[in-house]
Amino acid sequence: MRILGFMTGTSLDAVDMAVLETDGETIQAFGPAGESKLREATRDLLLAATDQARAWPRGEPEPAIFDDARRAVADEHLYAAERFIAGHGLAWNDFDLLGVHGQTVLHERPQPDRIGRTVQLLDAQRLATGSGRPVAFDFRTADVAAGGEGAPLAPIYHAARARACGLDAPVAALNIGGVANITLIDAEGTLLAFDTGPGNGMIDLLLQGRGLGRFDEDGRLAAAGTVDETALRALLSGTYFDAPAPKSLDRYDFSLDAVERLSAEDAAATLVAFTAEAVVKAFDKGARPSALIVCGGGRHNPEIMRVLAARVPVPVKTAEAVGWRGDAIEAEAFAFLAARTARGLPISFPGTTGVAAPMTGGRIVQP
Repeated sequence: MRILGFMTGTSLDAVDMAVLETDGETIQAFGPAGESKLREATRDLLLAATDQARAWPRGEPEPAIFDDARRAVADEHLYAAERFIAGHGLAWNDFDLLGVHGQTVLHERPQPDRIGRTVQLLDAQRLATGSGRPVAFDFRTADVAAGGEGAPLAPIYHAARARACGLDAPVAALNIGGVANITLIDAEGTLLAFDTGPGNGMIDLLLQGRGLGRFDEDGRLAAAGTVDETALRALLSGTYFDAPAPKSLDRYDFSLDAVERLSAEDAAATLVAFTAEAVVKAFDKGARPSALIVCGGGRHNPEIMRVLAARVPVPVKTAEAVGWRGDAIEAEAFAFLAARTARGLPISFPGTTGVAAPMTGGRIVQP
């Protein structure tokens, strides 16, 4: 199948798009990839929806803003894709299927006394009608309902991508978005995956909260600061790090309180160290892959990459160094997951989300 995959992350930066030809098991070809920055009105609406989602009590009707946001997310995807398709000389009819993650506004991991809760907003029918193509979506709900973490979902694609470029296992893939997640692929191909800790999210929130912009461009603020070891220890003392994998996080699960008293430079440097040390903890139990391949927006931050290379006990490589498209990996992953959904293949596994057995997931709506 030729599939157009989409991803919008919790950084609320852009709609990422990538074309993949796949049967959901192997990758036959890579088509074009690109991004479209979120329009301000959509971003503002999604920020408001996220705020209301975080305050939404269990068992109560969902916030009314969700429906507005679902329509806006569908329209944003149509807007982004129409320009992307035209720019590459393609047409909607060139695709067998669209694979769309939707916009996460809430993610609560399961607890011993309750299942998790995860919300990805998208009016999939509106997108299918507007594009004329079937849409695969809602990839996380079934996993969460079965007691799984609902995240991460990209590991099965990381394994396929590693095979496609001839990477020898054991190997690891790290995606740094608002939250960072890792996939460890052992010599037999068995997957262990989990959210390691914050990615860019806390750094972005720090700058936005202090009126210094949306993100630390080129890591300049962090590079000018010094790590506060007391604050770093406080951040790393969270109970999350002692919990067994698989495990998952929401962008807002960690507080900025530990760095509140620090200068912006020192706070940013400390949060970069926090991101890196949380990744280091992924190797505490003895996993030693041949390399850690870094994908996602965080690899564009030179300070994050420098600190990772200095602290992580295995060689650190950018996605591009091994022939991957680092900005497109998650959009590619949801194209791959769409193919697996269409074929009834599992998308989550005991080692990736903690479900009892491999599980299918996702739904498909027709135009």
